[in-house]
Amino acid sequence: MAEKIEPFRIEVPDADLDDLHHRLRHTRWPDAETVKDWSQGVPLAYAKELWRYWLEDYDWRAREELHNAWPQFRTEIDGLAIHFVHARSPEAAALPLVITHGWPGSVVEFDQVIGPLSDPVAYGGDAADAFHVVCPSLPGYGWSAKPTATGWGLERIAAAWGTLMARLGYGRYGAQGGDWGSMVTSVMGANHPEHLVGIHLNMAVAGPQEGQSDFTEEELASLATMGRYQESLSGYSKQQSTQPQTLGYGLADSPVGQCTWILDRFQAWGDCGDDPVGAFGADRILDNVMFYWLPGNATSSARLYWESFRSVPRAAVRVPAGVSVFPKEIFRPSRRWVERTLPDLRHWGEPPRGGHFAAFEQPELFVEEVRAAFRTMR
Repeated sequence: MAEKIEPFRIEVPDADLDDLHHRLRHTRWPDAETVKDWSQGVPLAYAKELWRYWLEDYDWRAREELHNAWPQFRTEIDGLAIHFVHARSPEAAALPLVITHGWPGSVVEFDQVIGPLSDPVAYGGDAADAFHVVCPSLPGYGWSAKPTATGWGLERIAAAWGTLMARLGYGRYGAQGGDWGSMVTSVMGANHPEHLVGIHLNMAVAGPQEGQSDFTEEELASLATMGRYQESLSGYSKQQSTQPQTLGYGLADSPVGQCTWILDRFQAWGDCGDDPVGAFGADRILDNVMFYWLPGNATSSARLYWESFRSVPRAAVRVPAGVSVFPKEIFRPSRRWVERTLPDLRHWGEPPRGGHFAAFEQPELFVEEVRAAFRTMR
């Protein structure tokens, strides 16, 4: 497959779906929580309702066909088969844009933004805002292959994305990302600026300078949010960055285990109150879960934490940048904190709704932010 780009379709064998339904029917449930909220994790009754829908109503074949409407491909980069969606714009002057997801996301996050970004006129927009959209699945995620040796951290992924864009014939392009995608995008901006017109992040990681004392009310609120995250919402990160293999045995064996491990993050990080299913839809949440369950990549996806937390790149990002801070994002840095890490900040947006999974939660606002950011860079 080396350097060859091959069309790809999701084609899950019936046996895999039969196995899933068998496991769902024979789920061994834990005790109910001893609180009346989500403070101990996903409530048992909530998990059971989504389980019932998954077993009785969810139609993977219909969802599979929906996702196969995306133009999908695979190509081998640095010895690993990388899956990606590639939606070319009908506009000749469109700007190529590589969009990267994170954990526990997938390219499913972008199902409602690929169309408006690639063909804005069809969605009531301006042709000048068009992009050729490329959405790769991270190594060990979705339908990309799983690394079988160490070394697939942020810098290697960023380099692979550069290879991918060059292989597609794009020598000048933008990059966008949230969660791990934000980190990959930032490393691209630091290590491969010669090909980038700029970057856009919907999760900017930045904090105060050592010794800062003149905090604004906004910054104090941001520090408090970071403190709550470290205290009660970061257990998943500690586990995945230290013992991803041990975690994987349970998640790979239990579809309900895999589902609730992901669902817990959607509740904690999404702009959804205590009802992520009601806010985002059972089908879309389960689609994302299936992109983990069907390829069996609970461990390989978690391993990105193990790889990356050991060596976080610190190079300066000098390319033009845009940042959008959604109100329910995990980290909400102030503009002055961000400007220290992104000195050529061209766009700063604070949309009224949305959380960590911005494209998934608020696709129209996400598209507006991406368009606005790259208008300053094209």
